[in-house]
Amino acid sequence: MIENSGSRTVAMVTGANKGIGRAVAEALADRGMTVLLGARDRRRGEEAASALRAAGGDVHAVRLDVTDPATVQDAASWVEEHYGRLDVLVNNAGITGSGQVAPQDAVDQIPSSVDLELVRAVFATNVFGVIAVTNAMLPLLRRSSAARVVNVSSHAGSLTLTSDPDGPFTALLPSAAYTPSKAALNALTVQYANELRKDGVLVNAVAPGFVDTDSNDHTGHLTPAEGAAVVVRLATLGADGPTAGFFGEDGPLPW
Repeated sequence: MIENSGSRTVAMVTGANKGIGRAVAEALADRGMTVLLGARDRRRGEEAASALRAAGGDVHAVRLDVTDPATVQDAASWVEEHYGRLDVLVNNAGITGSGQVAPQDAVDQIPSSVDLELVRAVFATNVFGVIAVTNAMLPLLRRSSAARVVNVSSHAGSLTLTSDPDGPFTALLPSAAYTPSKAALNALTVQYANELRKDGVLVNAVAPGFVDTDSNDHTGHLTPAEGAAVVVRLATLGADGPTAGFFGEDGPLPW
């Protein structure tokens, strides 16, 4: 049964029960959107959605594990049944692979000694999961008059920035999993943008910055709300907005 969302924009945010994803969900809800809060853990998703509803948002939890094709398809079917379309997809779900540690302590990602299974696990979420979710949601996005896809990347995904011997990234340990996964996500973003440009679907990658989250053991200096700002900006682009771009808080970033 399709629910009447009226003139509300319908947005899906993956990995949204905490951190940047939750902040994005909250910000989109504050803008009057119907927000579908994707979370691997049903209970945590419901708790986050309930809190955002209590604050006045039209927010609904959807169980979604981007590495589990069954839950991805179930989520798409649920959106189809309840709303019949999707206007915004924010592919936020991502992992570092090293657990809750500061980037400089992620010694398990040194290229010469990295465990290949770690690399596979990170790519399964950060790259393959984005393909799975985007492709499942595309039929719904194509029903929107102004579809927007935002892939949450990282400054670490910039080959220009990470190859600069005098740049800030040289202070961090090298990464054979997380950093390459975000570079791959950037490349994937361009390919989707090229394919969907003719349909009016704008697809961009964003780098929220060094945000205080579990993934970096809360060493980041930005709040989740501050990190979410650029995501929200790209999720609410007008028809003349960019596509196939990579953006940070201050504007375009180098590939």
